Amino acid sequence: MSQYLLGRIASTGLVLVGVSALTFFIAHVVPADPVLVALGEHAREDQIQAYRRAYGLDRPVLVQYLLYMGRLAQGDLGVSIRTRRPVADDLREFLPATIELGTAAWVVALLLGVPAGIVSAIYKDRLFDHLCRIAALMGASMPVFWLGLLLLGNVYYRLRWLPGPGRLDIALSPPPSRTGLLLVDALLAGDGAVFGNALLHLVLPGLTLGLFSTAVVARMTRSAMLEVLYQDYVRTAWAKGLPGRRVVLRHALRNAMIPTLTIIGIAFGNLLSGAVLTETVFAWPGLGRYATTSAVSLDFPAVVGVTLVAAVIYTLVNLVVDLLYVRLDPRVRYD
Repeated sequence: MSQYLLGRIASTGLVLVGVSALTFFIAHVVPADPVLVALGEHAREDQIQAYRRAYGLDRPVLVQYLLYMGRLAQGDLGVSIRTRRPVADDLREFLPATIELGTAAWVVALLLGVPAGIVSAIYKDRLFDHLCRIAALMGASMPVFWLGLLLLGNVYYRLRWLPGPGRLDIALSPPPSRTGLLLVDALLAGDGAVFGNALLHLVLPGLTLGLFSTAVVARMTRSAMLEVLYQDYVRTAWAKGLPGRRVVLRHALRNAMIPTLTIIGIAFGNLLSGAVLTETVFAWPGLGRYATTSAVSLDFPAVVGVTLVAAVIYTLVNLVVDLLYVRLDPRVRYD
């Protein structure tokens, strides 16, 4: 196992180098000048040249990349051209909001998708199964921005059941930042009012972002359960008179979870790195909005930094999924 982990860590390093190279060079072939975007079309020539020298943009692209990798090896992600702050500081500010939103959406996908897939497989071709399949198809095909606007317009604006955009009501003061995660910081500060309000603010964007993954998880769980439910060992469990819950949850679901687990892991990575539209609709100050604004501003260091964070998240999630395979299926070995 230790050799496997070392191999995965080494491959993660290679993946990050490849991702950084692709992102860096692709960003630099864009036919636009980030200096003019930052300073405006009316900037003087001496200002433009000074700006290029300050951010190293006057050097060849390959030299810029090698210098960037040298700083990256020391944990320095560079300075954002747009915010003029270290990219690492920007990521520390925006990433926690995305982690909260992505985790909420992931919980929605798990709590709704897995049970729906199990029940749909058990009652195959019955009314509940048809309803689940229709709902899954609608959830997977519904545009995220449209669903978000629909929930905002009805649940927040018309019915006033839940709070709307943002992470917290304007009237409330956020707790002292220790982790950047508003819910965790509120708990650490013992501020129940802020915790409850922040939790309610998570409901609408969490549902919006999580329903697409819910549909995918439900369909995969149903498909995996259908393959397992007709296996001989499940028929034997039914023939022995074991309780239905035990047969389904212990014998069938455990073996059906391996392909489902893969989808759940991929969904978690997607939720953390693909929340752009949801964050825009709900004015959520997360990594997706930061990435979008940086890309529009041709902020190369910020774009590469966000891409590296997304690559690290995907790699870590895949590693955790691979390790969980061993837990679910003893036949899996990484020796």
